[in-house]
Amino acid sequence: REDFFVAESNAAAVDWIDRWPDWPVRVAVLVGPAGCGKSHLARVWRTASGAKDLPVGGVASAAVRDLLDDATTCVLDDAQQVAGTPAAEQALFHVFNVMAERGGFLLLTAPSPPPRWGIALPDLASRLATAQVLSLGPPDDLLMGALFAKLFADRQIRPGKGVIDYLVSHGERSHAAARDFVELVDRRTLGEGRSVRLPLVRKLLEEQEGAKD
Repeated sequence: REDFFVAESNAAAVDWIDRWPDWPVRVAVLVGPAGCGKSHLARVWRTASGAKDLPVGGVASAAVRDLLDDATTCVLDDAQQVAGTPAAEQALFHVFNVMAERGGFLLLTAPSPPPRWGIALPDLASRLATAQVLSLGPPDDLLMGALFAKLFADRQIRPGKGVIDYLVSHGERSHAAARDFVELVDRRTLGEGRSVRLPLVRKLLEEQEGAKD
């Protein structure tokens, strides 16, 4: 939890997660674009609640009660992927029912709110309509700057003047991309001192962009 930075773009969702188990609604959906931190926040809740993971493929192919075992808290990432697969939709509907029987909690993640998923099963669509939707926006400059500062500090790397500002302006705006870039810096600076200057940062960003082309 201490590695998840709170900003305007995610404050409401973080507050909801931190309030568990005092949720007025027992099902929540974390919604936001790739890289906004919803999977990270879901992991925070998974750790706090001891939640069981429900892989989309597992929900589609396994008997729900066997899959759930005795769990009373569950997480399903990329829940929108059940849409259009009748068996998966039916299975997720049963997950709702089992959690309700047990007085349990369910957390889903998706890039968009449930009404946009294209759910065909009316009973499942009805259940999803009762969920609390928690929207996370893309990381803002303040959040990305704090994230880079923390990632560098964790690896005992000293960013030179202007490095973090440059990364915020030119780097990919996501938690995962920031972690990957700082890891790359760490590898490239082993044995070369622990101070990182702008020329190296520019070079590594250019290399990353070239690798994508």
